[in-house]
Amino acid sequence: MKKLMLVLLSVLLAFTLCACGGQQGGGEKPADDNLSEVQKIIKEAEGMTLEELAAKAIEESNGKTFYGVGNSSRGKSALPLFIEYLQSIDPSYTMEFEWQQPKNNKIFDQLTADGLKETGTFAMTLIQDGNQIESKMVQTGVLDTFIPKEWAEANGIKADEYDGYLPLQTLNKIFEYNCVNPDKTYDNVWDFVAEGEHGLFMDIDSEIVGKNFLYMLTKDEYSAYVKDAFDKLSDAEKAYFQPTVDAMAKDAEELGLGENGKYALAWIKLWVNSYNAVTDDGPICNTLVDSSAVNQFGLLVYSKVRSVEETDTVSVNNIKVAAYQPGYEGFGGYAYCHYLFVTDNSPLPWTACAFIAYMTETVDGFSAWGKDIGGYSSNPVVAQGTEERFHHSTGESSKVACETTMDKGYDWWVNTGKLIVEDPKYCSSVAFTVGSWIEMLDKYTPQ
Repeated sequence: MKKLMLVLLSVLLAFTLCACGGQQGGGEKPADDNLSEVQKIIKEAEGMTLEELAAKAIEESNGKTFYGVGNSSRGKSALPLFIEYLQSIDPSYTMEFEWQQPKNNKIFDQLTADGLKETGTFAMTLIQDGNQIESKMVQTGVLDTFIPKEWAEANGIKADEYDGYLPLQTLNKIFEYNCVNPDKTYDNVWDFVAEGEHGLFMDIDSEIVGKNFLYMLTKDEYSAYVKDAFDKLSDAEKAYFQPTVDAMAKDAEELGLGENGKYALAWIKLWVNSYNAVTDDGPICNTLVDSSAVNQFGLLVYSKVRSVEETDTVSVNNIKVAAYQPGYEGFGGYAYCHYLFVTDNSPLPWTACAFIAYMTETVDGFSAWGKDIGGYSSNPVVAQGTEERFHHSTGESSKVACETTMDKGYDWWVNTGKLIVEDPKYCSSVAFTVGSWIEMLDKYTPQ
């Protein structure tokens, strides 16, 4: 029955990709005569500087109310800075705003419903989960990608040649462990799925980027990370994991994975069968930094350490970042993006484009996110300016400067820390196959 299910899923995936014309992660831009009114504005806006867009925004939205929606609450902090920027050009400019942050992954439903209106409520969105963005938002025409001219130039490309979503930032979720017991260490990513280990992790059904992380592990370049870490294990450790790896060989073949796919599936199976589901990364961090959390670890967003209040029993010094430790083998966590879009029925499209350009092209615009570690601007100029302002690499941006709070930066995390980076195209290509295989796994239930 399981084999039949996998075969059927493979057939369904092939049919789906053919039906969609293989257009994923942005796809081909529509022809000029097929552009919506908002898309026509976006095309014009992509040839304009931030200053030129600001003039358009002032003309369009002066005295009006701007509605935004996002997975990050910090859009609410960025909008007042944007308004101040526009007022520096025209002191008489005013704009009210409201920023919503739907919970429980309801943002897709909210945007879909708003997209049915001739003119929507929301002008733009900041959204995560590349897989669902592609299938529910882009292919359905709810959201449109706007590529700011000066953002593109900073990345050495032309706006009209960029094919993909516009990322505001890349965020990382990393393995951290309580280090109160000096004898308990994690020097290999397989240690996190060893017998008796139960990591703290946001459930993959409540935060879908966590499921995308598991999808990405099966991509050839990342399954190689898992295999290389396996090869570094002791003979005794290999003997424990080998039966699971061997058992996954047939599944990997039926799912069409590469030569190291069985190692990725084995790690995924052991992880899903063992992690302790937690509702949010905040409680995970609060647990790990307490001296009582001996021998516990979690996979959580790096920026949460910023909010730790030091006491006699609580401290960032009670945790270590696994990937920072000498000799650590394997991937140090995973990364995903917050993407920016203009709604296809935006009531204020010029203002939305100007706001998006402001967030991606200026240090002030990105500062709502840039003040914390673990979030990296997609604009290299802004990323450098953010580091110069907040000094993340020295730990000065955090309440307590120590190894844990010294962010080594995007390049280090992607290359040396071997983050598993979300790719919307790949995620959507395996959502039916690997995704359904994951759904069939038994989840750990704490006793």
